[in-house]
Amino acid sequence: MKKSSTIRARMEPDLKDTAENIFRKLGLTTTQALTLFYKQVELRKGLPFDVAIPNETTRRTFAATDSGRNLIVCEDADDMFNKLGI
Repeated sequence: MKKSSTIRARMEPDLKDTAENIFRKLGLTTTQALTLFYKQVELRKGLPFDVAIPNETTRRTFAATDSGRNLIVCEDADDMFNKLGI
């Protein structure tokens, strides 16, 4: 099928750069990544991931961690599992 439609979008430059770096690591061009996303939307008849408004507990947790409260910092995976008691 001939490709002749164009998509234009404005976004934060840092977000664009980060996403495009990830696409490159995956061996994808931006066009291929967007085509993949659109194809998944078509196949699933909706977004290919859950979108939800955070509940009050999640909002409080985000606010606390964003301000540096209630954080447990781990040096590595072993430290994290140890702190979790796993």
